[in-house]
Amino acid sequence: MIAPARTAALEVLHSVAQGHRTLPDALARACSTLDDDRDRALTSDIATGTLRWRGAIDHVLRQVASRPLDQLDPEVLEILRLSTYQLQHLSRVPHSAVVHDAVNLARARGHAKAAGFVNAVLRRVAGGADAHILPARPTAGGAAPPPPRALAEAYLSTTLSHPRWLVGRWLDRFGFEATEAWCAFDNSRAPVTLRANTLRVSREVLAERLDGCGVQTTPTRFAPDGLVVVAGHPLRTALAAQGLFVVQDEASQLVALLAEAARGDQILDACAAPGGKTTAMAAAMGDTGRLVAVDVRPRRMRVLRETVAASGATCVHVVQADLGRGLPFASAFDCVLVDAPCSGLGTLRRDPEIRWRRTRADLSRFAARQAQFLDQAAGVVRPGGRLVYATCSSEPDENEHVVARFLEAHPEYCPAAWRHGRPPAALVPVLDPNGMLRTWPHQHGLEAFFGVVLGRRRL
Repeated sequence: MIAPARTAALEVLHSVAQGHRTLPDALARACSTLDDDRDRALTSDIATGTLRWRGAIDHVLRQVASRPLDQLDPEVLEILRLSTYQLQHLSRVPHSAVVHDAVNLARARGHAKAAGFVNAVLRRVAGGADAHILPARPTAGGAAPPPPRALAEAYLSTTLSHPRWLVGRWLDRFGFEATEAWCAFDNSRAPVTLRANTLRVSREVLAERLDGCGVQTTPTRFAPDGLVVVAGHPLRTALAAQGLFVVQDEASQLVALLAEAARGDQILDACAAPGGKTTAMAAAMGDTGRLVAVDVRPRRMRVLRETVAASGATCVHVVQADLGRGLPFASAFDCVLVDAPCSGLGTLRRDPEIRWRRTRADLSRFAARQAQFLDQAAGVVRPGGRLVYATCSSEPDENEHVVARFLEAHPEYCPAAWRHGRPPAALVPVLDPNGMLRTWPHQHGLEAFFGVVLGRRRL
């Protein structure tokens, strides 16, 4: 019998590879068919790990396979990838069982003719034929000069499994050691991070209540309301249905702080789903004033409404609208948050499939869309109000460059326009010299997020 987790992981990987679903969506769908928590956990581990290490895995497979990978049936290739991941990174299952399941999985999926090929390739992988074929780490650090560019890129892109075009950009900006640390961060398992819903509970009380349910946490390093889960499963406790917390990355929590939301504010969250930042701002407002949360796609609207309802916030008004086509508001807002759709290249630890889906050409496409969104949002900020622009991208094309072009076209705006003349204390450690939010994996241990506060000058 084939292990259910391997079958489910194959479904996930094939769906992602064909562009049918994102990794989170594919995992949610596959895990909903599994009854055992251990199978769900193993499915997630295999699928996520395979995507994370795909660069190194494909390099190994190219060395031991007798056929080019691009000539293999897509499902057969995914079977080889997920099995190679298990052979190289998971130790609890005997190698023989991994190979046996892979062969049976190929047959069960209608690839009986490929079963012998799968068996031969994986036996070579399991036998250690790949032990010395990944590029070694070049000498660097201390008094040693930077390694030759070709050796550095080969090691970072292949052994550490990142696109060569992307590590090349990071090398140019940060150097070898920082880029290596960044890649290692992306290849680590991301912890579950929570934000206490301060409309209902403080971070300290939430930590105590979670501890009583067998969930151990530690406070986030920068975000004032965050908790990092050390042990246990918070979503399986009775607390999960009480709206006491949301799952939200720490860097995302910091973006919400840029709005400096306060009691009585009129705020627009222009790209609001899934609602983590919306509900964080509603809590900062003490559930007073008015917070309009906008998104466009029906599925995302449904998730947004569910998040807001669970938080208990009554000051939030959910509106379906497309920011790219203009906003249906005549009134002006004290603050508008544009957490713009972007490449997602700052979230490769949590979303490893993005590294293989994005190309250099995508950056200009996203930047054009982001500029359009900023132009539309700029018109509904009142004089003296603030426009917050944020992305989860690591690349300046989508961040500083977009902001520079916006400021050139909109002289009525200025950067680093803090509400009280200075940034909130929690943000100070993660601001660059220009007052822009910049979280870096190699520096802060967080996903690479960007944010800036732009003030509209008074008339």
